[in-house]
Amino acid sequence: MIDPVLEMPGDASAPDIGSGVIGSVPRISIQVFCQQQDTAATIESASQDRRLSRAHTSINLGGVPGAVTHFGSSPTPNLLIIECMGSREAVLAELGQLAQVCDAGTKVIVIGHLNDVILYRELMREGVSEYIVAPVSQLQIIESISNLYNDPEASPVGRVISFFATRGGSGSSTLAHNVGWAISEHLEQDVIVIDLDLPFGTAGLNFNQDPPQGIAEALSSPDRMDDVLLERLLTRCSDRLSLFAAPGAIDRECEFDAESLDSIIDAVRHHVPTIIIDVPHVWTAWSKSVLLRSDEIVITAAPDLASLRNAKNLIDLAKASRPNDFEPRLVLNQVGVPKRPEISPADFAKALELSPSLIVPHDPQLFGTAANNGQMIEELAENSKTAEGVRHLAGLVSGRAEAPAKSSKSILGPLLGKLPFRKEAS
Repeated sequence: MIDPVLEMPGDASAPDIGSGVIGSVPRISIQVFCQQQDTAATIESASQDRRLSRAHTSINLGGVPGAVTHFGSSPTPNLLIIECMGSREAVLAELGQLAQVCDAGTKVIVIGHLNDVILYRELMREGVSEYIVAPVSQLQIIESISNLYNDPEASPVGRVISFFATRGGSGSSTLAHNVGWAISEHLEQDVIVIDLDLPFGTAGLNFNQDPPQGIAEALSSPDRMDDVLLERLLTRCSDRLSLFAAPGAIDRECEFDAESLDSIIDAVRHHVPTIIIDVPHVWTAWSKSVLLRSDEIVITAAPDLASLRNAKNLIDLAKASRPNDFEPRLVLNQVGVPKRPEISPADFAKALELSPSLIVPHDPQLFGTAANNGQMIEELAENSKTAEGVRHLAGLVSGRAEAPAKSSKSILGPLLGKLPFRKEAS
């Protein structure tokens, strides 16, 4: 048996995603006219990012001359991205030609090869929306486009954190609810917990609530979602935490599509800084869409072979589909069940090439009592290692806390340091 201690290694590595949350871009048309193949390839990759998934992007070579020819007989899109490689005078002359065929209301981003303040000021004076100096990165493109369609003076768009289990019974829902509660209590952020397991959801039970309506009513008429309806359908659990509960009944079939769910989540994002989504263990178009469009993904796994296989598939999908986002957070739960053969945390980490953000020991007394009482873990055992770990994870996924440095002081550090793949990298 292992000691009933929650182990907390350092944060998983992540690409440079900048500071803050980059907002999603609405359904717009974007046309790009590049002069270099590398620039076109970068923009093509950026267009696959979840935040640009709603936009329709067309990429062409030919620069300004190609754009002038094309738009001489066609309307210009919502956003036009142009690459210019000439001198200051040449760039201004080319854009003067483009202005003759550019419709009013079209935003223009110029990618130039001159780091020239005078050129930048001239372009801004002429009405260009943004000037980026090549070579460009995917993140620069995504952030520049997002900034054009998200008001920096407006309230920030809420951060979506989705929890998903590698198999049923892994404890993902319990973790999601406790993390949401910790964010509301300790980080003092307003939180909405959305339970998407319509027939069997447990959020109402875990928060000791019996709401008469919730997410099912919202999904039945997503086009009606406004501030008044949202307030009526939410169940307030505390001053800072509200619940979009599932009906938890099987007397009716609950079917919906990804687009309807996306519209509900978008509406909620403009009301609170943090949205916790408890995604049931089903694989559908809408569950995949929710995960890949989230700002953070938390995968909860048990230490067995089926969970390892499923976790690898999920992590590989997330990495391939979200190259500009954090890697998923991995939580190993129910570790140390007596007499049960288990895959060790070290072997789990080695197989996935991803260190767990948390390792939660098997504690049926604590979790069982909390579930039966409709309480959170911290309400029963505030000073326990499990409660400490939930607070740690809440800080990580909310973006309000830095992960501890990877060092030998980490409880898992000595263990992971013995792995062969770690030695080869050193």
